[in-house]
Amino acid sequence: MCGRFTILYTWEELYRQYALMSDTPSNWPADYNVCPTDPVGTIVLRDGKRDFERMRWGIIPFFHKKPKKEWKLATFNARAETIEKLSTFRGIWQRHRCLIPASGYYEWNKKNPDDKKEKPQPWYFTARDGAPLLTIAGIWDRWRDPEDDNKELHSCAMVITAPNAFVAQVHDRMPVLLQPDQYDAWLDGSAGKEMLVPAAEDMLRRWPVSQRVNSNRAPKEDGGLIAEVNIVS
Repeated sequence: MCGRFTILYTWEELYRQYALMSDTPSNWPADYNVCPTDPVGTIVLRDGKRDFERMRWGIIPFFHKKPKKEWKLATFNARAETIEKLSTFRGIWQRHRCLIPASGYYEWNKKNPDDKKEKPQPWYFTARDGAPLLTIAGIWDRWRDPEDDNKELHSCAMVITAPNAFVAQVHDRMPVLLQPDQYDAWLDGSAGKEMLVPAAEDMLRRWPVSQRVNSNRAPKEDGGLIAEVNIVS
């Protein structure tokens, strides 16, 4: 799964990358520790044009009738293999799509998976060519909060798939990473599951980072979270 990522891009980079309909800047601080339930940037299609929207990371489905705090399922990732089967995702995956921009993301692995005492080693993945953005396929839903006068909340999930060989050296899943010529087909629903495949082998680079990022309480403004560290082989 992908349970943590970074937001280091600027509004200007978003505007150029996605040809957004709005040219009104939206400012936010760098975030080196984006966690599930945090607000994240998404790109959605409105009236045939791409628009920017902040959403909760982790879908609360429209059919949830209880308070937000009672939704306990981890719905920040949607598996490509089951996206059309699970009740949380099957009704929306073709009609409520989005793009989720990320500067990079974290994954963890162990040398000895059966060793319960071993701390997992975090790795940071980002674009190999130095591009400021990775574009992750996403889906989203609308939910009305019964404790807040039925106010509408939008929430999203990343679509994840099997890893390519490069990512598989660290983890058994990876986000579905889209190229610019795939954006429209994903957003308008004309593309199907054929798009939910591993990225090209030369798309990403990675390095080991501090185990401080193992905690979701690690400071969001701490750029040291993505600094490369030496690990004992």
